[in-house]
Amino acid sequence: MATTPLAPKRGIHVSDEFEPLLKRLEDLHPVLDGAADEGERLGRLTDEAVEALLSTGALRVGIPSELGGYEFSPRQVIDTIARISYADASAGWSYMALQMVAGTTAAYLGPEAVAELYPDVPAGRHALMAGQGTRPGRAVRAPGGYRVSGRWGFASGINMATHIHTAALCEETGRVLVFTLPKEQGTLIDNWDVMGLSGTHSIDYTLDGVFVPETHVHEAATTTTFHGGAVYRMGLANMSGVCHTGWALGVGRRMLDELKSYAAARTGGPGAAVDTDQFHAEYAGAEARLRAARAWAMETWAGNEATLDRGDLLSTEQETLTRLMLNHTTWSVHAVGQTVQKWAATALIRRGPLQRFFRDLNTGTQHITSGPVVLQSCGKWLAGMAPDARWVFLQLQEPGA
Repeated sequence: MATTPLAPKRGIHVSDEFEPLLKRLEDLHPVLDGAADEGERLGRLTDEAVEALLSTGALRVGIPSELGGYEFSPRQVIDTIARISYADASAGWSYMALQMVAGTTAAYLGPEAVAELYPDVPAGRHALMAGQGTRPGRAVRAPGGYRVSGRWGFASGINMATHIHTAALCEETGRVLVFTLPKEQGTLIDNWDVMGLSGTHSIDYTLDGVFVPETHVHEAATTTTFHGGAVYRMGLANMSGVCHTGWALGVGRRMLDELKSYAAARTGGPGAAVDTDQFHAEYAGAEARLRAARAWAMETWAGNEATLDRGDLLSTEQETLTRLMLNHTTWSVHAVGQTVQKWAATALIRRGPLQRFFRDLNTGTQHITSGPVVLQSCGKWLAGMAPDARWVFLQLQEPGA
């Protein structure tokens, strides 16, 4: 495991590839939307959807520009993930996980591993990683590396991946480390039978004493970068927060637009509920809730980008508000979904985009990043009950803890 950064820390990279990619994603929408039902049946994205997504270059979004990636800024990432999630929530979820880890692995590993994993990024020759980092397995030191064992869940998008990215607790040091290894070295367990996000292939996997060289290991809570700019210095937890914010905003926008289309088809009919003042008021409330969530998200990340661009790390206040903002975004979009369910009536109980997005939304809200423990910790710090505490991954840790 390398310890000395090899690349100079530069500011936030705002990519010129953003608008061209959004245009390509607009053209991708019919493919992802049209393949979503079949993806649910298969439990993974269809081959057509995967090929189309790869062809856009969207998986380069998180990879450092010095390696041939796009290295989008956080706000660019949010809008990119929202665009894909608007077409298909499962595609957006799989994509956000893969692009993030492809980028952070490139940033946090040294040149030897990066040369192997990212031989020609512009040509599409680079690794894609899927796996789980919030419930560590077990790692023991071995000559030149570690032997890793355990069982993990929620390997979203692993059907598209070439490698596994997984966390384990080092028995000798007590540190949580992240390991990158070829997918073939793990045992994949086809057990993804769920209510929503069915197309993400978020299966379990196991490792049994698999050797991982030290070159392919980094600290889970690292902010030390070897490649790329300042965006990677905010760490995995904040990078994940960017992704989940984009996903929620894309899903919320699609659900409201579906309700709008439903209302247009029903208006003028006998006793149409969508012609009532109550519907009009509640639709307006949902629209305001979604737009307010997006506005706070963009305001938060504008401030974070400015801090990182100066060469500083995020303060505890910024990290707290970032986590609180994600929780607010997630549950604001959940409330939008409840409004859609109420007014779409029996249209939502039948198979179709409304039902699928509703199920996907209610599954995505269960992710640990928007869970009650993180919210409680935000409140504890904001209320002045833990003024000296600092965020370590998803935990607010007080000195000496």
